[in-house]
Amino acid sequence: MKPQLFFPTVIALALSNLNTSQAAGIPTLQEVTVGSGAHDLTGVADSATEGTVSARQLANRPLLRPAEVLEAVPGMVVTQHSGDGKANQYFLRGFNLDHGSDFATHLMGMPVNMVSHGHGQGYMDLNFLIPELVGNLKYRKGVYATKDGDFSTTGSSRIEYRRQLDQRFVDLSIGQNNYRRLLAVGGESYGEINVLGAIELLGNDGPWNQPENLKKYNGVLRLTSGTATNGFSITGMAYQGEWKATEHVPERAITSGEIGRFGALSPNDGGKTHRYSLSGDWAKTDSRGARKINLYVIDYGLNLFSAPSGYISGPQGDQHEQADERSVWGGQASRSWFLGAAWKDTELTAGLQLRHDRISNVGLYTTENRLRTSTVREDRIRETAIAAYADARTQWNDWLRTHLGLRRDQIFARAIALGGQYNADNGGSVDAGQTSPKLGVVVGPFTLLGQTEFYANWGHGFHSNDARGATARSNPQDGSAATAVPLIVKAVGSELGMRAAPLPGWNSSLSLWQMALASELVFIGDAGVTEPKGASRRHGVEWSNFITLAEGIIIDADLAWSQARFNAPNPDNAGRHVPNAIPFTASLAFTADRGGPWFGGLRLRYLGAYALEETGTQKSSAFWMANLKAGYRMSPTLQLTLDVLNLFDKKANDIEYWGGACTRRETLGGTCAGGIDGKLMHPLEPRTLRLGLRIGF
Repeated sequence: MKPQLFFPTVIALALSNLNTSQAAGIPTLQEVTVGSGAHDLTGVADSATEGTVSARQLANRPLLRPAEVLEAVPGMVVTQHSGDGKANQYFLRGFNLDHGSDFATHLMGMPVNMVSHGHGQGYMDLNFLIPELVGNLKYRKGVYATKDGDFSTTGSSRIEYRRQLDQRFVDLSIGQNNYRRLLAVGGESYGEINVLGAIELLGNDGPWNQPENLKKYNGVLRLTSGTATNGFSITGMAYQGEWKATEHVPERAITSGEIGRFGALSPNDGGKTHRYSLSGDWAKTDSRGARKINLYVIDYGLNLFSAPSGYISGPQGDQHEQADERSVWGGQASRSWFLGAAWKDTELTAGLQLRHDRISNVGLYTTENRLRTSTVREDRIRETAIAAYADARTQWNDWLRTHLGLRRDQIFARAIALGGQYNADNGGSVDAGQTSPKLGVVVGPFTLLGQTEFYANWGHGFHSNDARGATARSNPQDGSAATAVPLIVKAVGSELGMRAAPLPGWNSSLSLWQMALASELVFIGDAGVTEPKGASRRHGVEWSNFITLAEGIIIDADLAWSQARFNAPNPDNAGRHVPNAIPFTASLAFTADRGGPWFGGLRLRYLGAYALEETGTQKSSAFWMANLKAGYRMSPTLQLTLDVLNLFDKKANDIEYWGGACTRRETLGGTCAGGIDGKLMHPLEPRTLRLGLRIGF
């Protein structure tokens, strides 16, 4: 471990007078109520596919990457096709979410998804997340929640960090491939005011022939009082990351022996990024209603270098840089009224939301070895989103309640072309709005299979398109004419579901859903253009289970099947399959922590084969993998953990695509001819061991 990784221990020792709490004689983080939400939400939830994941469930979950916290959402898949400093690739409900285009995530009220982003619309980078600080994760699927707006087509998650830590510790972790991590966490209470602080330093080279040289610097300072419903919080965060990436490569480059399985075609891909933020919230709840206000400001930047097509343009390679510099500020305010028995115990809520992205530069440049050689396009964007919503939840009698909501979104954007030979004609002002009704009906609970409820949900939602695509007139690559696309793409979804408790300790939910999306339009950051994909329809079935075998012994088991098809066949190949829409996923997680010396968790995940192109002829390879965490408490202040990631050393691919690319050998040999279509893949990381030591103070 590098010497600079040890300096947070000094901070931890400086916090040596902080309070501690003990469970079974062992210092622990402040405990958060356990529950997947299946049994907790009976009589409360609006749908069968919403829930809450607790800190204790996450504590013993083996994680390769921070964003895998989202895999606690049933059916969610988190992968990577590039370096670990880049936003992950996400999949849910038959959607290839790319880097987040159709799933909205908020952390302490701050949006994570980025609009009109340099690499991809809705870019959702969670590498700044510190899993040990997560207090709870609340998720909703579908377009039925009035509070959810842009990017929530498949659903949303809201992550909250803990409000209070009653103990301090330092985690030291080392592993294969020069992995090292140091996390120092402390907390102090001053009367009703709680202070939480954390510093994380991480480095990793990964299994790649070209060392990743990942460097991550992360810090959190949080001031809180009271609870999330009666109190306030102020949180400052700072994150920086830099890395060298091994991108996805043509499969034939590996089978031919041109590169090894963990080899790279391009020698200096990767990037650097930062995210600094300040946020605050205040909430007050009493017998008459509730009020909540949240404000935030974010400074964000990314410089990403990649060559996804290899060497089509020549032996110098196709590397380009995508740059994004912006500030984001906004907030939300809501007011609820509890109307009482005379109004059937209706809870009426009204809210306002505002977000403004001030993007000083978003650009695409050709590069060689990270040096710019030309500007494809460079733009300045101002984008403002305003929303107002209202909903009413009414308990008509002891077996019927309803949720009726209405949401209005309006987006205003202005793009100004700053550079690029063929980009000068692009830009301008554009605005669009959508009114989204929401409806939910809940019948129950009945004493059938334990406490059972039935749900019916319907609603409208949307995702936005990149402002550059909505103001396009010419292709910045060659100057050819381009057609502007809508700023807002409508989605309509519906769902039938149920929750039940068939046996003591077993809570289960089942849902049947469908979704219609007006367009699969995607802004392709690699080319600087918007690519039309057409309207699509999806439907599926999900079954989620949460089983408490005994106190501290929990099983999560989930199955998800879906089908995704374009409404009209592709004119080039007559296919209707939506590429990279995973049709079947399954997961099984087992965690055990009864307060004794031993604890741990095991998780198995299965991904079914998916179509790589519209005809469905070319498919990915199905695979399953397992991750293991085992821990031992040696004393009240000392515990040891071992994570074994990819436990059985499965040789599979984290992600597969179909597309045109060329290797250096093909270009030099004269066989490239503008690109060779084939399978592009990024291998699953091999079995990796990581050893962690937690020292309590």
